[in-house]
Amino acid sequence: YQQAQAAVLEALPRLRKLQIPTRRPDDYFAEMAKSDQQMQKIRKKLKSKQEAMERSEKAKQLRAMRKYGKKVQTEILQRRQKEKKNMLNAVKRYQKGLSDKLDFLDEEQTSSQGNKKGNASQRTKKGPNAKRRYKNQKFGFGGKKKGSKWNTKESFNDVSSFRPKVAHNKGPGKAGKGGKKSLNKRPGKRARQKMKSRAR
Repeated sequence: YQQAQAAVLEALPRLRKLQIPTRRPDDYFAEMAKSDQQMQKIRKKLKSKQEAMERSEKAKQLRAMRKYGKKVQTEILQRRQKEKKNMLNAVKRYQKGLSDKLDFLDEEQTSSQGNKKGNASQRTKKGPNAKRRYKNQKFGFGGKKKGSKWNTKESFNDVSSFRPKVAHNKGPGKAGKGGKKSLNKRPGKRARQKMKSRAR
């Protein structure tokens, strides 16, 4: 390397004295080391890579748009299902007589109004349906039955209806200590057998 460098340093001044050019001109075209066919292949490969990158970018954008569209569609479906559920609940309430409003038939109501009316219908006081109201009007209301036999403080302290003879099995017609025997007492087994033998 040092010998070649020393030779170049010595030869360049001599060549310049002899006016021999040692550099290529700017418009000089040297023969390519690779053939034109090979360069065409390289160009095609670079072009295919660029097209693949563009397709990948477009596919990524389409996926993002599809994902956003799917999200919007899901939100729309959920909102429609919610509105349908609210309408069915309103219909059931109307059929049961819990509500006398027909607002759920209005197709032009907005979702916010629907939510407000749904909350208002939930706040309505529960009561008997139309069939029960008609029967109560026709036959009357029988009154409260559940818990009617429960003891109260007054009934617990009231002993006016208590009968000790009846409670302790000492009433008339009862067989017990100091009481009379029953007149319709069933005869014993031997007596019944004797009665059967006599009847034969």
